[in-house]
Amino acid sequence: MSLYDLQGKRVWVAGHRGMVGSAIVRRLQQEGCDILTVGRDEVDLRNQAQVSAWMTNNKPQAVFLAAAKVGGILANDTRPAEFLYENLMIEANIIEASYRAEVEKLLFLGSSCIYPKFADQPITEDALLTGALEPTNEWYAIAKIAGIKLTQAYRKQYGCDFISAMPTNLYGPGDNFDLTSSHVLPALIRKAHEAKTRGDKDMTIWGTGTPRREFLHADDCADALVFLMKNYSDESHVNVGSGEDISILDLTKLICEIVGFEGEIKHDLSKPDGTPRKLMSAEKLRTMGWEPKIGLSEGVNATYRISRVDHLTN
Repeated sequence: MSLYDLQGKRVWVAGHRGMVGSAIVRRLQQEGCDILTVGRDEVDLRNQAQVSAWMTNNKPQAVFLAAAKVGGILANDTRPAEFLYENLMIEANIIEASYRAEVEKLLFLGSSCIYPKFADQPITEDALLTGALEPTNEWYAIAKIAGIKLTQAYRKQYGCDFISAMPTNLYGPGDNFDLTSSHVLPALIRKAHEAKTRGDKDMTIWGTGTPRREFLHADDCADALVFLMKNYSDESHVNVGSGEDISILDLTKLICEIVGFEGEIKHDLSKPDGTPRKLMSAEKLRTMGWEPKIGLSEGVNATYRISRVDHLTN
């Protein structure tokens, strides 16, 4: 028996058009709940009055707060004000409106970049605020840390059942393949696909290729988030990851094999590596009884097949 039953509930997925939000919507279709969504053409989540009015009119009982302004190293580094301001506004507006509307349960979605750049590996939840952040995405990280603290504050002061989850690097259907704003895995898929299509003899990746990263398929993430919504109620955030990492170079080789690009991999050493290693401890979530189902090779293969039709052939 779960702590919180979603069946028959009005559940708002904020950010339903994003990769994670759309995965949550797909997963919730198994729960027998009434899924609520609203587009940015109807409600600007950065606008407190609009969010409050929509919440009052639609009365959701549960909220998945997956809405965010997101991007990779380049986007974070060149547009810091947007990443800090817009994410602060989105989360503050939704959390406050959820309290005012007496939402029964809210799950705030953070990011693994909240952790210190040189945190001990694998990173446990209590590493938060124990060291300096990675400078290239600290603006986004600070906004997400504020979101965690908001859920804790509303829980402490008002008794709200608000929880937080920290996903690792995610990929899957609906990912962003724009090379100026995408994360590393979809960027590598696009680079390899275009190199193959052009018949290039080589492709170039940023940095040394030695940094290690953890990846989780968006559908696995959505399954974990629904699991937490139903089974978890506490102040601490919970890591959501695969528990395994891979070097960027080995990831590139895997992607090239899947895409069918057989050229040489070169390195642009003028570009930053970012954090040397980022693997989150999956122990807390595993001990609750959840684990991922989609392996990296299988997930990347499926993502490429879908993406080639939707994004990469245009």
